[in-house]
Amino acid sequence: MTELEQSGAAGATLIIITGMSGAGKTIAVQSLEDLGFFCVDNLPPVLIPKFAELIEQSKGKIAKVALVIDLRGREFFTALSESLTYIKNESTIGCEILFLDATDSVLVQRYKESRRHHPLAPKGMPLDGIRLERQMLEELKNSATLCLDTSSMKPVQLKEKIVSRFSHLGKSTLSVNITSFGFKYGIPIDADLVFDVRFLPNPHYVDQLRPKTGQDSDVYEYVMKWPETQVFLTKLLDMLHFLIPQYRKEGKSQIIIGIGCTGGKHRSVAIAEYLGKMLGVSETETVAVSHRDSERDRH
Repeated sequence: MTELEQSGAAGATLIIITGMSGAGKTIAVQSLEDLGFFCVDNLPPVLIPKFAELIEQSKGKIAKVALVIDLRGREFFTALSESLTYIKNESTIGCEILFLDATDSVLVQRYKESRRHHPLAPKGMPLDGIRLERQMLEELKNSATLCLDTSSMKPVQLKEKIVSRFSHLGKSTLSVNITSFGFKYGIPIDADLVFDVRFLPNPHYVDQLRPKTGQDSDVYEYVMKWPETQVFLTKLLDMLHFLIPQYRKEGKSQIIIGIGCTGGKHRSVAIAEYLGKMLGVSETETVAVSHRDSERDRH
């Protein structure tokens, strides 16, 4: 049982993310952020005790925290051991150290691909900085509660490892955003999936419905009453119930679904509202509905 698990609900939980430069600390902190952790990058270790006091004083408002500590703050790094001792002996915060590593050859290749200098060899060879960093971090690696070798991992695989290990401490959510739009105003550039509902009967040609939108009950009922609407929605929901878990499995934290009709006022709005209600909110998803063009040319 780890210190975090032993601490239970009595205190906050703190994860120190550290390790070799280029081993994946950015991916790790982004993964924990998606789990609902409050994350701080490159906090000087000397400030950890003060930060711990602020966490305790928040009275539960800040309960899950991840700090990235690495050799960018070289002049402060020697204070880490003392700060961790303080956390262990003087605070109610459960602490775990996540150490990320990779082979020298992989780290050199990653630096070549990124065209960045190693922080310990800004004007020299990356391998010189890597070897020095490995020597400086040896003691910290030995005290880590979890070490991950990312040499053969793709970013999505590292994220899966992080989520699998720490998901019990936070809530991993996939945000599903459903937006209606009008094709005559252009397809949303940020949409992951786009569905065209211009084949449905159009309320625009019903005089009393034309000024309204798909959020009005009579327009909504008009769109929903057709057999082709019901067949389409059955097939679409079946597809989304399959796709959404696949997106989550691949590490996505957000998916944007575009529903389009001609003007983005009637059919697409009604369908988007329906999808929002049916997909609802679950343990792993939050659903939001918006209407980009529904108020255009309203008269």
